[in-house]
Amino acid sequence: MKNDHKLKIIFGLLSVGLFTTLLIKLTNVPGGMILSGLFLGEMLLIGIIIACLILSGLLKFIFKKTSFLTIFFITTTISFLVFHYQIYSPTLTIRVPNDYKGEVNLVLSNVKDNILTVDSNGIGYLNEWTFNKTYSRPIVLQLDGKNLDKNLVGFNPSSFFSTSIGGGGNSIKSLRFEIVPDSLIGEKQYYLGSWTKFVNKDLVLLKDKSKGIESNEVTIEVMNE
Repeated sequence: MKNDHKLKIIFGLLSVGLFTTLLIKLTNVPGGMILSGLFLGEMLLIGIIIACLILSGLLKFIFKKTSFLTIFFITTTISFLVFHYQIYSPTLTIRVPNDYKGEVNLVLSNVKDNILTVDSNGIGYLNEWTFNKTYSRPIVLQLDGKNLDKNLVGFNPSSFFSTSIGGGGNSIKSLRFEIVPDSLIGEKQYYLGSWTKFVNKDLVLLKDKSKGIESNEVTIEVMNE
């Protein structure tokens, strides 16, 4: 009984702590369509809690000497940890040439280590894991160390990065945002240009290595994962 009481306290505190930090994290998660990331995340949390209640009831029949609350706190702790991993986003530190203004495109790449010092065309390269996990606002510095946070313009208030996706599985894909001059802070400029022609094609991640890059046509889509 004493061990059960200790487990109940330990996992109860862990469960509550993880639940609280999840709510904080969800305020920065991109949404989908017209729904915010916080709303969608809260719906998932409710689903997780209901599933844990059902699972805990079933496990109680197996672990008869363990209290229902202890089992519930253990299952929610594990579930919340998994959810934390699912919504984790690294905060990238990107370096750009001094006085650079325009789009920054972080291309989905076959590199092992991310190339976050972008070239004069605003192009950097991300490995597949980083590309798929990143949604949080990055730290952007000039090569001389100047912080450009106030000059960054994201896709919309709920999704900082947009994705640029070409026509096929082997097309060039990137996460993108804008750096604007001090006179245009907060104003999206929709910079135009054929940035894909400056991409190092040898670094583009190809889903089908038997084929080349399929299309350089680029469309814009909101981040919604």
